[in-house]
Amino acid sequence: MCYGCQRLPSKAELTDPTRRTLTSPPPPEAATDNAVVVENLRDRLAETEARLERARAREAELTRQLEEMKRFVCVMEILECYLKRRYREQEVKTLAVVNGTKYV
Repeated sequence: MCYGCQRLPSKAELTDPTRRTLTSPPPPEAATDNAVVVENLRDRLAETEARLERARAREAELTRQLEEMKRFVCVMEILECYLKRRYREQEVKTLAVVNGTKYV
């Protein structure tokens, strides 16, 4: 995985016995390189956390909108049932008037 001009060491490089030991201090340029890589990773982590926070906020907003739409659909279904019932009642009344029978 590359990070600009920097790259993370491979597993083989990390486990290579010919590489420096923990007791020998790293060369100054290696410490600087490591600091740059660490800073780069911290920046990327901060960006990822910010994107995650924005995604969670967006998800919360979409969930709120979905619940609002569900309530709206529920109200529309209630209105539809009411209007169908009223239509049938009016239809029965109209047929009763046309046929000359008394509507009860």
